[in-house]
Amino acid sequence: MVVQAYILVQTEVGKAADVAAAIAEVSGVTLAEDVTGPYDVIVRAEAKHVDELGEMVVARIQRIDGITRTLTCPVVHL
Repeated sequence: MVVQAYILVQTEVGKAADVAAAIAEVSGVTLAEDVTGPYDVIVRAEAKHVDELGEMVVARIQRIDGITRTLTCPVVHL
């Protein structure tokens, strides 16, 4: 079963569109859109297991220039 998550991203002022475009290129990201509100970009991602998801967020997404904070919300199936 695939692990899916929404990743909420805060960016530096004026960087949301650039950050969303850069995140969209990361392997495992299925959607990255800039939005308004307390978060600037919302990302939908999937991975084979939770460790791979964590590696994607910490090693690839959080290193993108302009990101100030992320919040990862794994999808649960009840």
